[in-house]
Amino acid sequence: MDENLEELENENIIVLNDENGEEVKFEFLDLVELDEEEYVVLLPVTEEGEEDEGEVVILKIEDTDEDAEEESYVSVEDEEILNKVFEMFKEKYKDEFNFVDED
Repeated sequence: MDENLEELENENIIVLNDENGEEVKFEFLDLVELDEEEYVVLLPVTEEGEEDEGEVVILKIEDTDEDAEEESYVSVEDEEILNKVFEMFKEKYKDEFNFVDED
């Protein structure tokens, strides 16, 4: 039974390569659509496999090739877009997560 639970927990884990080519694990939290663009909300996972209690990462989804079904995740530089996507995510999950505003 523990094995099945572990498989379910790993279904939401994705591995991306950072700018140094190193693998980084994230827990997929949500997919948010804004202005006909899609953004993923990810939570970094620590080495022990625990979710990091820090900040989420928001990346834009772009198709890498029209013929292929591959996607790439691109950093979002626009603070306004990041804030809008994060506000939509916070509203959707306000009852599931304890958000801390850092002003």
